[in-house]
Amino acid sequence: MGILTGKRLLVTGVLTDASIAFHVARVAQQEGAEVVLTGYGRMSLVRRIAQRLPRPAPVLELDVTDPEQTDSLAERVREHVDGLDGVLHAIAFAPQSALGGNFLHTPWPDVATALHVSTYSLKSLSMACLPLMGPGGSIVGLDYDASRTWAGYDWMGVAKAGLEACSRYLARDLGPRGIRVNLVAAGPLRSVAARSVPGFETDGWDETAPLGWRGDDFEPTARACAALLSDWFPATTGEIVHVDGGVHAIGG
Repeated sequence: MGILTGKRLLVTGVLTDASIAFHVARVAQQEGAEVVLTGYGRMSLVRRIAQRLPRPAPVLELDVTDPEQTDSLAERVREHVDGLDGVLHAIAFAPQSALGGNFLHTPWPDVATALHVSTYSLKSLSMACLPLMGPGGSIVGLDYDASRTWAGYDWMGVAKAGLEACSRYLARDLGPRGIRVNLVAAGPLRSVAARSVPGFETDGWDETAPLGWRGDDFEPTARACAALLSDWFPATTGEIVHVDGGVHAIGG
């Protein structure tokens, strides 16, 4: 019996097996969950990657900026499971002009895209899944510590700060329904998303982290997400759980 036995989960944002979402789905299945995936863009690739999980999972297309797709999501999920106990939000994107040290010169349309996909989508995804969720449900989003600036991260850092605020407001408004909303702020991992950030690196993080850090080890982050999606945090909401080896707690 795993901590997610009997749970029905929607895991968004899978692209390859170097996606954090893939490893969350893997750990969730190992812990007993039934998983449905969503992807966007390269759907044939996502479907191939879904076959690499311990158990092949169904894949739905989801463009979080398309109201038709979000409005139909609950109906499409119901073709595979009769409800949801948890949702992983692993969706983020910023145009290249919004990254890489161009902060002062990024045009508003590109900023708007980053905020729509990376921040507002937590709310739109939550609302799309709400008809499938009841008391005890859990929504978990992937974060990157927005309390400081990071080289090259620029408007994505602003989007993550918005994500943190959005999660708190969702926690407030969904709490009366018995639904928890939390974030996991991982340290730098060599994921598909990270490779698109100019200047991204994991070198040096291990020297600062009290517990050490491996940029190629997705397991700690995936386990944290699985724990928050389980029933083991029944009174925790609006929280940011840092999985970064302790770097967030170290000054300087």
